[in-house]
Amino acid sequence: MDIKDLLAAAIKDAAQKAIDNGTLKPGTLPEVMLEVPPQKEFGDFATNFAMQSARSLHCAPRQIAQAVVDNLDCASVDKMEIAGPGFINFYLKQNWTADLLAGILAAGENYGNLPANGLGRVQVEYVSANPTGPLHVGHARGAAVGSAMVNLLRAAGYDVESEYYINDAGNQMNNLANSVNARYLQLLKLEEMGGVPADLTVKQLDEMPTGIPFPENGYHGYDIIETAQRIIRIYGKEFVALEEKERLAKFLEIAYKEKLAGLKEDLEAFGVTFDVWFSEQSLHDADKIREACKFLEEKGCVYEKDGAKWFNSTAYGDDKDRVVIRDNGVSTYFAADIAYHRNKFERGFDRIINLWGADHHGYIARVKAAVNALGFDADKLEVLLLQMVRLYRNGDIVKLSKRTGETITLRELMDEVGVDAARYFFCMRSLDSQLDFDMTLATEKSNENPVYYIQYAHARICSIARQLAEAGIEAVALDELKLDTLQAPEELALVKKLGEYPELLARAARERAVHHVATYTYELATLFHSFYNQCRILGVDTDLQQARIALVKAVGHTIRHALGILGVSAPERM
Repeated sequence: MDIKDLLAAAIKDAAQKAIDNGTLKPGTLPEVMLEVPPQKEFGDFATNFAMQSARSLHCAPRQIAQAVVDNLDCASVDKMEIAGPGFINFYLKQNWTADLLAGILAAGENYGNLPANGLGRVQVEYVSANPTGPLHVGHARGAAVGSAMVNLLRAAGYDVESEYYINDAGNQMNNLANSVNARYLQLLKLEEMGGVPADLTVKQLDEMPTGIPFPENGYHGYDIIETAQRIIRIYGKEFVALEEKERLAKFLEIAYKEKLAGLKEDLEAFGVTFDVWFSEQSLHDADKIREACKFLEEKGCVYEKDGAKWFNSTAYGDDKDRVVIRDNGVSTYFAADIAYHRNKFERGFDRIINLWGADHHGYIARVKAAVNALGFDADKLEVLLLQMVRLYRNGDIVKLSKRTGETITLRELMDEVGVDAARYFFCMRSLDSQLDFDMTLATEKSNENPVYYIQYAHARICSIARQLAEAGIEAVALDELKLDTLQAPEELALVKKLGEYPELLARAARERAVHHVATYTYELATLFHSFYNQCRILGVDTDLQQARIALVKAVGHTIRHALGILGVSAPERM
């Protein structure tokens, strides 16, 4: 039990003693919330427990605060002060930081890994972009935040499974095949007309008089041209003689495999992997969409109107009813989503977390309505919305790729700023706030770049370890350390910051807020750089030297652990 847990328990015990001795009236005691005050003069910890319990104890907050102070029994507390309407500030004895650091060192490589919390199985579904083209920067933010959230939840003791939902059915796949077909025929026509320009752009191809129109709902991405060019290199004109239906089926198979492989390759390069890749087409093949709609119809939740079948989602809180089977008998995308979420709950997850783009905001109510109608608890479905990303380079907004004149892809972003910078920048702001991504700053090797600043702290720690090894200085066993020799303000600040880490992870996991981890890591690096500049390790008293070595080791582990959650590397040299 760390110092905060001990102090929280002591506060609750003190309140109960006051109730038992008649100082306070009986009532329900709330959980004790302890915060680190923003200014050192207000103590090491503060709580608003007295104000939280005022209503249940039918007593003024300051009277409750006084009762807690009078009855508190905690060996680590040096003094207490009551402030304002009933805050209690706690000042701890100097040796409490030594005990805290000893506990951190005893935990070793497990520090930051919280015990299993028994809250059941959690599924996190994220990215889930259509397999019709490369991932762009919007998908990139979802990939970084989603994978970091999975890492965070696992570190915080959750049983987590990650999933990518492949939208490989419906019109988007037909549009993919039609797009490749058009580009294939256009390129072959250009070869007949004298050759394909080496630097051909989408705009140029669209404007060339090939006589072959591009489909109205086709995909204009440059990658479609590249797919068609690869088909020509491998198969030549082999597919021209085929009936269009057969040719489209071939192109769909080729393009789908290529696009999905490209998605997986880019995500893996970005440090993102999934436990499950779930195919939408598998729901169609197993007739699960019709089955889900029939289930709702038998419950009286689906009715017919104008030849179509409608889900009465307004009965479950949506703003209007939704079509699930069109008048031509074809199921809608929403019907597939109903079947998919039914499948999720039937797999036994206790909590389902979906990360969607902000443009899906209006979709939440209808999906939750369907979950309720299916007989599941919609409160167990959690939808987190990711706001848009704006890229900046040298102070100017970047909208288009230098190479293709189109949207910046994840691959291009990785090539320009690197995986570490991209992942950290995507994670450093709350997911529900718009992110302004400064690509110029992300590539700077300066303290202004938070990624460089944090990684440099870790590299410094590794450099210290190498210097100690060269000097023949070995770390001593934990029970031989004199950790109470650490009394400098920079040392104590580092120890206190390290002590916040487990609770920070627990809170960040509860709030689904990976940006808290990014902020913490930057703050820890800042305190370490201050320590490094003020506190020597070589050439000081042996007991102090060993204590500082132990402190540096603990900081190094915690930075690595936190960066690991964010999917950012911790280099040993820079």
